Amino acid sequence: MSRIQLLSDTVASQVAAGEVIERPASVVKELVENSIDAQAEKIEVMIRRGGISLIRVTDDGTGMDRDDALLCLERHATSKIRTAADLAIVGTLGFRGEALPSIASVARFRLTTRGKEALAGTEVIVSGGRIETVRDGGEAPGTQIEVRSLFYNLPARRKFLRSENTETRNIEHQLNLQAIGHPAIAFSFVRDERLVFQLPATKALRERIRDLLGSELLARLLEIELAVKAKIKLIGFIGQVGVSRASRAQQFVFVNGRAIESPVISAALKEGYHTALMKGQFPVTFLFVELDPAEVDVNVHPAKREVRFRDPASVREAVVAAVRRTLESDRHSWQEQFRAPSSVDPLLVRPTNPVAPMIDRQPALPVELPEPAVTDHRFEPNERRPVAQHQFKILGVLNKLYVLMENAEGLVLVDQHAAHERILFEELRRRMEEQGVPSQRLLLPQVIELSPRDAEWIERNLATLRKMGLGVEEFGRQTFKLESLPPFLSSADPTRLLQDVIDSLKSASNSSSPLRLGEEMIAKTVCRHAVKANDPLRHPEVEKLIRDLFDCELPYCCPHGRPTMIQISLGELEKKFGRKV
Repeated sequence: MSRIQLLSDTVASQVAAGEVIERPASVVKELVENSIDAQAEKIEVMIRRGGISLIRVTDDGTGMDRDDALLCLERHATSKIRTAADLAIVGTLGFRGEALPSIASVARFRLTTRGKEALAGTEVIVSGGRIETVRDGGEAPGTQIEVRSLFYNLPARRKFLRSENTETRNIEHQLNLQAIGHPAIAFSFVRDERLVFQLPATKALRERIRDLLGSELLARLLEIELAVKAKIKLIGFIGQVGVSRASRAQQFVFVNGRAIESPVISAALKEGYHTALMKGQFPVTFLFVELDPAEVDVNVHPAKREVRFRDPASVREAVVAAVRRTLESDRHSWQEQFRAPSSVDPLLVRPTNPVAPMIDRQPALPVELPEPAVTDHRFEPNERRPVAQHQFKILGVLNKLYVLMENAEGLVLVDQHAAHERILFEELRRRMEEQGVPSQRLLLPQVIELSPRDAEWIERNLATLRKMGLGVEEFGRQTFKLESLPPFLSSADPTRLLQDVIDSLKSASNSSSPLRLGEEMIAKTVCRHAVKANDPLRHPEVEKLIRDLFDCELPYCCPHGRPTMIQISLGELEKKFGRKV
C-alpha cells in the first residue's frame, strides 16, 4: 500500500491556514485588506473576547454577486491577478486567494455581500470549511464577514492563543497600521460592545496621526519633504531628534500602501538618524515608500509581511537621504526656538573654532578645551550677558554643569558636557573625512583568515579600509595581515575588529562615508576629553561653547543621542508657581 496520500481539501485548507492565520489579528488584517481592495470608504471592525468569540468586518465597498461570493471561498480563487506575469506587478494588498478559504476552514464563517446596484445580496454560511447555507441576503451594499469560534476545530492551535487583552492589542495594532496607511478611509473599532475609536476619513496623513495618536506626538514630528530618487518616492513623518522608543512599536513603514517589515528600511532609518539616536532606541516613523510594483516582490511570505526589493541599495539610499535632509531642515526651527528676546542687544563677537588648535597638534585625539586669551571672568549671581549671533541672555551656570540662559520662550538649559561632545565630535570627524584617518602601526602584525566571501569583499575594498586607517595587506589565499589601526580603535581582538568593520561596511549605504564606521569610537574618545561636570568655565568659554554648538550639523544632541539643550517655557514655570492652571 502506498504511504503517500493526497490530503483532503479540508485538511489542506487547515494546513494553509497555519501559514496565513496565526491569531485573530491575522484574520482582521486579511479581511480589512480585502475591504480596502474593494474600494471601501468606510470600514467597521467589531470583536468579542479578543476576536476569539467573534470578529465582524463590515465595509461599503463594491460587494460581490452570488457566483463571486461562492468562488471567493475556493482556494487560489482571486479577482486580483490572472497570469504569472501579474505577480510581478501586484498593485493590490491581497492577491494569493488563500485568506477567505483558510479563515472559513478554522471557524464558523458567515459572508453577506451585495453589489451597489444589486436589488438583493447573497449570504453564505460555512462551518469548518464546509458550505452549509447559500441564500439571498438583505444587507446594505458592500460586504460583511463574521468569524465566530476561531480555531474551534483545532484545539491545539487555540490553546496557543494569548489572553483576550493581548489578542485585542494585536488587533488594535493591525487596525492602526491600516488606518495610518489609508487615511482616506473611515475606520471604527468596537470591542465587546464598546467603541474604542472612530476615525473620520481625511485627505491628510497629519490629521490621521493626530486623531489616532494625539496632538502631542504630532507636534514632535517632522514632515518629510517630497523626495523622488531613482523613481522612488518618499513621503511621511519622522520624529524630531530625541523622539524615539525602546522598540519599533511606533515605526510604521508602508511600501505602495502595504504595511511591511523590512530590514533594509530599518537599517536605513538607523543610518539616517546616525548620532542623533540613542543606543537601543528606535525612531518614531510614518514612512511611505512608493515605487514601481515591478521593483518590489510582495510574494515572499503567505502573510505578506515581508517584501524584497529588486534594488535594495537604491531604496536604502533614498531613505537615508530623506531622513538626513529632514533632520537638517529642522536645524533652523530648532535655532529659532532658542532665540532670545528681540530687545536684547547682541554682543557681536567673531565666531572661532575652539578645537582647531588642539586638532592641529593631534588630529585623532582631542585632549582639552583650550584657554581663550581673555581676562578671567566668573559669573556674578545677577549678571546677564547676551551671546552673539543667537542673542541669548546667559544667566549663569548651575551645579558647574548646566548653562542657564533666557530666551523669548523662557528658560534654556544647556548640558555643557553634551554640547562640547557634539562640537569636538563634528570637528574631529570633519578633519578625518578631509585628511583621512591617521594610523598607528601594531608592534606585532596580526594574521587573519577569513571566509571566502569576506576575503573577496576585502580584496575589492582595500582602498576604503586604508583610508579608514586600517593597514590591511593580502597574505595568501583568504588570509590578510593587519599592520596598523587608527589610534581610537582597540587592537585587543583584531580578528573580531576586522569582522565588525566588514559587517558594518556591507550594511552601510553607498552614500555614507566609510569613516562613519569609526564614529562610535570617536564618540567615546570625545566623551573622555569634553568638559565635564564640575569643570568651571569662564564666561568667554561659555559664549564660545554656545556659538559653536549652533554651528554644528546636529546641534540638538550629543554623539550618543542625548539632548544638548532643553527649553522650559514660561507657561511651565507659571504652572509650577501656581500662576495659572
